[in-house]
Amino acid sequence: MTQFKDLINDKIILDALSKEGINEPTPIQEQSIPLLLEGKDVIGQAQTGTGKTLAYSIPLILSLRGNKNGKGLVLCPTRELSCQVSLEIKKLIGKDNFYRIATIYGGESYEKQFRELDKNPNIVVGTPGRIIDQMERGKLDFKNLSFLVFDEADEMLKMGFQDDLEKILKGVPKEHQTALFSATIAPFIKNIASSYMRDYTHVKIEAKTLTVENIDECVYFCKRDSKKDLLVRLLDYYEFSRTMIFTNTKSMVDELVLFLQHEGYKADGLHGDLKQQSRDRVMNSFRNNSINILVATDVAARGIDIDNIEGVINYDLPQENELYVHRIGRTARAGQSGIALSFATSRTKGRVNEIERYTKRQMKRQEIPSVKDIEKSHNKKLYLNLMDAIELNKNNDSYDALISHLARQNSDPVPLLRALLAMVDRDKKTYNEIYLIEDKPKHEKNGKSSKLDKKEKVRGKDGRRIGKSEQIKIREQANSDKYFKISVNVGEVDHVKPNQLIMIFHDNIKIHREKFGKINIGKNESTLFVKEEGRKFFDRKLKDVTINGKKVSYKILN
Repeated sequence: MTQFKDLINDKIILDALSKEGINEPTPIQEQSIPLLLEGKDVIGQAQTGTGKTLAYSIPLILSLRGNKNGKGLVLCPTRELSCQVSLEIKKLIGKDNFYRIATIYGGESYEKQFRELDKNPNIVVGTPGRIIDQMERGKLDFKNLSFLVFDEADEMLKMGFQDDLEKILKGVPKEHQTALFSATIAPFIKNIASSYMRDYTHVKIEAKTLTVENIDECVYFCKRDSKKDLLVRLLDYYEFSRTMIFTNTKSMVDELVLFLQHEGYKADGLHGDLKQQSRDRVMNSFRNNSINILVATDVAARGIDIDNIEGVINYDLPQENELYVHRIGRTARAGQSGIALSFATSRTKGRVNEIERYTKRQMKRQEIPSVKDIEKSHNKKLYLNLMDAIELNKNNDSYDALISHLARQNSDPVPLLRALLAMVDRDKKTYNEIYLIEDKPKHEKNGKSSKLDKKEKVRGKDGRRIGKSEQIKIREQANSDKYFKISVNVGEVDHVKPNQLIMIFHDNIKIHREKFGKINIGKNESTLFVKEEGRKFFDRKLKDVTINGKKVSYKILN
């Protein structure tokens, strides 16, 4: 097995890698680093999460070492990736003062970046738009550029940076080394290679599947209205230390964040409507574990590269197959393992087969965990945590006096252990019933239509399958208290429409339109029926919303 010490002879970098627990290079690192160290141009093609950052960062650092005039430039599609790459490079150089790094991207004040550029950095990491901006301002030039990197080149093309990349390439010296890394090789990338790269080597890491082998891919089938209840069960069953949840819309990000926070989870969200300051706050909270659940749209999550994400959840299946690969690639980075969970409903279960054909890999069909399953999984993790704590505290004598006192008072240790576990363990939860759909083919082997396709299966609070008679009782009970009523002070005289009311509540208190039932427009006021699960959204007042000059207000009737 190849080790990093077989590829490079640099104590500072080897010590930095060892500190991070990295000793063995990934295939893209093993093949790219020696070529780049020889001074060759390289196109590195490998799927997400295979360690491309180290593959170019190590040769970049070593190529500049001792070269007082040399400069390196790393171009990234997003500010998040720029910050992460900059952080990785800083880890590798440690306290070596020879290197000065500037991170340049949009959304941050010019003054701060001016100060960084005034220090004459020899490594610049940033997004193409802001890099060009600083070049045009005369704050940045690359007349001494010796090493150029394109990171996630395919993503930069998708985001419309094609013209910016060509402009940068025309402004750098012809004599420089280029490393271009990408998951896919688009025609424009081939044009860059033929026009601007010298006798390059194409390193392509083939994968049996488009997804990482170390990711355990699972799918759960349920009715759409049960998705939130399923999410709670799975979060409690797996207890990921860090989770990313993907949705297809900004409104669902907001809705899920409010729901999860109400349920006691440390969650926050990312979507395109967030201002940069809010985005930075959310990302910093996720990095430092102030929150451990990040809900995001695909656009907002571009370029995010955070270590130790144990689980990725596709709350909504992506509308493009490629997005599925990018989403689940957030976990199982750099040889680690991870879990990807996807939710499928009656409308979207066909997408599961499409994604599987694209990735050439089948998702495991999973049963919904029962309450007993969740308790068993939780107790197993609790046991392992206790064993780690015992090892960590084996020389801790600060509780010896208390232990002696307790030992004299209690001859039987079992009640004491029960009391201690009850103090440190979480509160017991109750879980709602989950309505399932069957993942069955449309036709049986004999060609006859399967009756099972038309039957709805239900899993009760204890996780067991429920028969038809019990289903009817559950539905009758659910329908009796399924909705509560909201009275709104506008009606026909105000020319208000049902959809207008839904949008007012959606935009102001972030409740999704699917939570609304029947809407009655009266002469002077209207009545909205809202699903009981949406009551928690109505703990806030509407902002200054008016319809035809009348300020809108509401009250809960039951």
